[in-house]
Amino acid sequence: MAALGKIRSRGIILICIIGFGLFAFIAEELFRSCESTQNDKRQQVGEVLGEKINVNDYQKLIDEYTEVIKMQQGSESLTDEQLNQVKDMVWNTYVQSKLISNEAEKLGLKVTDGEMQNILKEGTNPMLLQTPFVNQQTGRFDANALQKFLADYKTQSANNPQLADQYGKIYKYWTFIEKTLRQQTLAQKYQNLLAHCFLSNPVEAKMAFKDENEESSIQLASFPYSSIADNKVQISESDLKSKYDELKPRFRQYVESRDIKYVDVQVTPSASDRSSLQKQFAGYSKDLATAADPSEVVRKSTSLVNYLGIPVSKNAFPADIAQHLDSMAVGSVYGPFEDKADNSLNIVKLMAKEQLPDSVQYRAIQVGGASLDAAHKTADSIYTALKGGADFEAIAKKYGQTGESQWLTTRMYENSPSMDKDTKNLINTLNTAAVNSIQNLTFTQGNMIVQIQDRKGVTSKYTAAVIKKNIEFSKDTYSAAYNKFSTFVSANQTGDAIIKNAAKSGYTVKEANDVTTAQHYLAGIHSTRDALKWLFAAKEGEVSPMYECGDNDHLLVVVLNKIHPIGYRSLDDPQVKDMVKAEVLKDKKAEQIMAKVSGVHNLNVAKAKGGIISNVNQITFSSPTFLPATGASEPALSGAVAATPKGKFCKNPVKGNAGVYLFMVSNKTMRPGKFNDKTEEQKLKQKAMQYASNFMNELYLKAKIVDNRYLFF
Repeated sequence: MAALGKIRSRGIILICIIGFGLFAFIAEELFRSCESTQNDKRQQVGEVLGEKINVNDYQKLIDEYTEVIKMQQGSESLTDEQLNQVKDMVWNTYVQSKLISNEAEKLGLKVTDGEMQNILKEGTNPMLLQTPFVNQQTGRFDANALQKFLADYKTQSANNPQLADQYGKIYKYWTFIEKTLRQQTLAQKYQNLLAHCFLSNPVEAKMAFKDENEESSIQLASFPYSSIADNKVQISESDLKSKYDELKPRFRQYVESRDIKYVDVQVTPSASDRSSLQKQFAGYSKDLATAADPSEVVRKSTSLVNYLGIPVSKNAFPADIAQHLDSMAVGSVYGPFEDKADNSLNIVKLMAKEQLPDSVQYRAIQVGGASLDAAHKTADSIYTALKGGADFEAIAKKYGQTGESQWLTTRMYENSPSMDKDTKNLINTLNTAAVNSIQNLTFTQGNMIVQIQDRKGVTSKYTAAVIKKNIEFSKDTYSAAYNKFSTFVSANQTGDAIIKNAAKSGYTVKEANDVTTAQHYLAGIHSTRDALKWLFAAKEGEVSPMYECGDNDHLLVVVLNKIHPIGYRSLDDPQVKDMVKAEVLKDKKAEQIMAKVSGVHNLNVAKAKGGIISNVNQITFSSPTFLPATGASEPALSGAVAATPKGKFCKNPVKGNAGVYLFMVSNKTMRPGKFNDKTEEQKLKQKAMQYASNFMNELYLKAKIVDNRYLFF
């Protein structure tokens, strides 16, 4: 009881302690929740229709599509530009697929497995023709070949580790094709449904036929706006405001953009750097001239062009090297010479020039053994048997091989980064040995019996040693440029100071307007992701840190000049104001000209008032008329001419894009051709579909797309 009394006497203190403990617990959980939310947000690459996409999921889509491109191109890697295209393609496909599937779900549209099977059976879809499952005889997709592969894939993946990787790549490629086919088919169903919402009728078709085929010839009086000097026109702020309100929908901005001013310094080789490289090349020239085998000279030079030591076509050499090969004598050295196109210094020594086949057909038997001697003995035995008339394929099968014929083309090896002695031996033998001859080639790990069966496309081939090196700046040159620019940035901490003092320090201030998060590079300079991240976190007037970017050859500082939020650009925006002013100027000049020609009803009076008289033929309502007198297309004139009868003068002056016009219709004729209501109705339907093709853009604008890819890629 005494204990209870103590507790009661200190109730307020206990309540405070318990309350504080509960608050601490709740605060800790709240902090963890906020931290988790922030971490999730930092991992979001974008958002479509309220659904967020995680950077890891997006990267998986990129990896998937990258592998598809590499398979299609037969390449091991993609360039930076190609990777950027892949990232954009993946993003656009992801967004469009989400938009279409959302609309299709509302309408109950879907692609069934049965529909997919029908597409595979037909085998005519262009995507299917890009797969390995095409029948070479019919040129059509072979669904049976696909089914066989899928069955083999399960077997080989489980039982044959050597083939599992190859089968796995093809399987991933097929699953991508299948997924894309479903997406495309769903989009086509949605578009077809939309297309059937547009109808036409015979009356409309008849009017459209007349508008397209009735040609008018006119005598035209043109009064260009350029005939009135701009300083003769008075424009008030109220004029600009009124025109801005009229044109305001043009200035709507759907994504945030930013205008910047920046100083970009590209570091280039100094005179000293060039002189040093020239001295190196003088030494290379001497070494190449005296070297019987230039392999070591080329290797030590770290040339950008490898020396294979075998005859190859001109295609294997850079264009600046290839153009000199025919004019060179065998054994001669050309260079050093500079190629400004790729900023390189070059030397080439022509080792040999020969007439050799572009492609060779052969068959081979590889021979191994417990030891090299055993392999040589077996090979000698096979060689003797074949020379005696034994069947090649039968012997090949005896040693677990097919002995099937195969083609070797120059393109298959001429761009190899390197080549071992055995491969060179094989290629040289195939290129030079007589057709139908049998060769016993001794290799490092055994022997190969080769029979040359055919040769095609005899062409000039060259064995040439090339030393090509980029003319690069030295570390000292880069350090000097870095220190100078760093000093400039440190001394000019504000945007105004940078803009004011750049020229004094030898730098140029440049501009880039309407930069958005969808761009891969800032101001077209590589490796500027950090600068982009800074830009979209900065405030107007802020100055960025100095960035080392480009291909390790650029120094950059950025000033955020203006932020354009989502919404309507204001009249204060210089670009908007210029556009509005140009429209007001045009209106004012049109008013002056129309007042001057008021009451004019013949061309003689129009000419007397300054009109430029010309004859214009083949004017139709359906296509704008281009007028050399004013250098502009004038849809309004086409409409006015169509509404004016033959032999009549226009009722009112026509205000156009580049001038005011008066005209007399001298003739009207119909083009040859017979009206077909069904054909015209179909054309109208297609035209309506073209107008409606912006539906994807409308869906995009309503989907509240968020694109934060710049934070990650």
